[in-house]
Amino acid sequence: MMNKPNDPILTTINKEGILLIDKPRGKTSFSLVGALRRLTRIQKIGHAGTLDPFATGLMVMLIGKNFTRLSQSYLTQDKEYECKLHLGISTDSYDCDGKTTATSPLVPTLSDIEQALASFQGTLQQIPPMFSAKKIDGQKLYDLARRGIEIERKPATVTIKTTLLDYAYPYLSLNIACSKGTYVRSIAHDLGNLLGCGAHLSELRRLRSGSFHVKDSINGALLYDRR
Repeated sequence: MMNKPNDPILTTINKEGILLIDKPRGKTSFSLVGALRRLTRIQKIGHAGTLDPFATGLMVMLIGKNFTRLSQSYLTQDKEYECKLHLGISTDSYDCDGKTTATSPLVPTLSDIEQALASFQGTLQQIPPMFSAKKIDGQKLYDLARRGIEIERKPATVTIKTTLLDYAYPYLSLNIACSKGTYVRSIAHDLGNLLGCGAHLSELRRLRSGSFHVKDSINGALLYDRR
């Protein structure tokens, strides 16, 4: 596809600034950076928080050196997500891209769900998953996990507000507002363990990062396959 003089994507992109992108499923966060570099011919492009390939939703893209240098201040902002959990199946990565590690025929009741969700409110301690970009002693945890190595991880203090949206077994839909450093896939895994049936994260959509909202973003699918 050729870029036209009044291309709505290019006219949205300034030489420097913040661009809100709705990341499509199946694309990496880094691929968005690459697509924007090709379109803008600007090399200094970053973002304020990655999303896994299976996840969709808000990516806060930072364009130009005056904004990429501010990435840490944007990374520390709170986030909001909608997610879907698949009950009865546990995976090694705690999400749909992992390998199944256990299954269970147990079907929690709605009352079971509501009681369990009470444990995922307010300030709590969360252990980072092995399949994460968190570094310990200079090594990314997911690099160790892919080699079958699991190490001890210290719990981190996070703040969470979890709201039940829908429950139709085996799927449980939640809205989660959380502080920086919260792993939604760990919430899925820990909730599944608490319910006794296991669970993994099957869908994840970021709605908000700080004051930025996905409703104000442009469709990230439009950035690909443009020449």
